[in-house]
Amino acid sequence: MRLFIALGLPEDVRERLQFLAGGLPGARWVPPENLHLTLRFLGDVDHGLARDIDDALHSIDFPRFGLTLTGIGVFTEGKRINTLWVGVENNPELERLQAKVDQASVRAGVKPDRRKFKPHVTLARGRIEHGPKLERFLMEHSLFRLGPITVDAFNLYSSHLQSGGPLYVREVIYPLEYTGPSETDDATTSER
Repeated sequence: MRLFIALGLPEDVRERLQFLAGGLPGARWVPPENLHLTLRFLGDVDHGLARDIDDALHSIDFPRFGLTLTGIGVFTEGKRINTLWVGVENNPELERLQAKVDQASVRAGVKPDRRKFKPHVTLARGRIEHGPKLERFLMEHSLFRLGPITVDAFNLYSSHLQSGGPLYVREVIYPLEYTGPSETDDATTSER
């Protein structure tokens, strides 16, 4: 089973992100139902390890918090652009939650992840062409900002590769603690 741990996004946030889709040669846009913010990629795991991961994630005690999506960027592989993403405003709570998720995964038996956590929501993958269209897209959306979004849970997803692209299935929801009214309670609530 191929697994990852992520924050789901509310429907209205996914709809707003879909307004960004289009106009870039070589970009394969992520369908709105697959938009998420990965906390930890686990890869292929057997059912025993999956149960251990689930137990470890259930032990995480963490309060709800808000986050803001901001800015557009790309990841490259060599000279090739392979990912277009929207970033996350600096957020200590998100960093702490990700660290707890990572530690729980390692305690359950997953190998440590050597990559530095770079919070983002992937908008498109593929062989995105360098050139004026990409430069214009990045410039037009450089001030993109959406939030605050209330994070009230994180999720364990399975990924199933299909001919039309991956299908992500939410396997388990891990609610975060409600600690009382806060400035983000009127904000958009994350999809469980």
